[in-house]
Amino acid sequence: MSVRDVVKIYRVGNVVTYGLRGVNLNIYQGDFIAIMGPSGSGKTTLLNILGLLDKPTKGSVYIDGIDVSKLSDRELAKIRNLKLGFVFQHFNLINRLTVLENIEIPLIARGIPKQKRVELAKEALLKAGGELSWLPKKPLQLSGGQQQRVAIARAIVGSPEIILADEPTGNLDVNSSKIVVKTFLELNKHGHTIVMVTHNPEVAHCTQKIYVIRDGTIVNIVDPDPSKCIAYT
Repeated sequence: MSVRDVVKIYRVGNVVTYGLRGVNLNIYQGDFIAIMGPSGSGKTTLLNILGLLDKPTKGSVYIDGIDVSKLSDRELAKIRNLKLGFVFQHFNLINRLTVLENIEIPLIARGIPKQKRVELAKEALLKAGGELSWLPKKPLQLSGGQQQRVAIARAIVGSPEIILADEPTGNLDVNSSKIVVKTFLELNKHGHTIVMVTHNPEVAHCTQKIYVIRDGTIVNIVDPDPSKCIAYT
């Protein structure tokens, strides 16, 4: 995946605000990168464009060599379902559904039979560091850290090429954050490409590369220091 000269402009009346100002970024298979920056710097805007949740005002987004920024909403939804997995700060689980039903959601749109969905959901939950005893429970019966691991299981159940995580430890305590980061490290070790927005340096230093964004522009690329990684402290 790559973005080329991506600009995002928001207009409210006569007021024009730049979310991104000509961003270029390459993401390769097996990467684990962090995007850091102050509030309002454009990091979530960039993640939303990478996740095909928003379209750039100018510039291009490429997946498998195809400029997807020109595709229809229906075509983008299909690519999101097949190639991308999402993990959010607030988990975005549906509280009236069980853990199993939450994890299954991306598979339903693919028309996968129920028995196969259950099998894949169990595999994903274990891979995300969860426990099968959680499957019949509702999300609010779990701790924050457990809910985030369910959210990770939902993100990976369809074997996406890229996992996009927006402040995945933002609502967690230190111990839960360590567990979630270790889960991401394990997933990356097994081939998952991960792009993570975070404000926490101790989380960012667990990745392979840190991209610092400010005022809608990538201003620095930093090599992480593993000794500062929360998973190892």
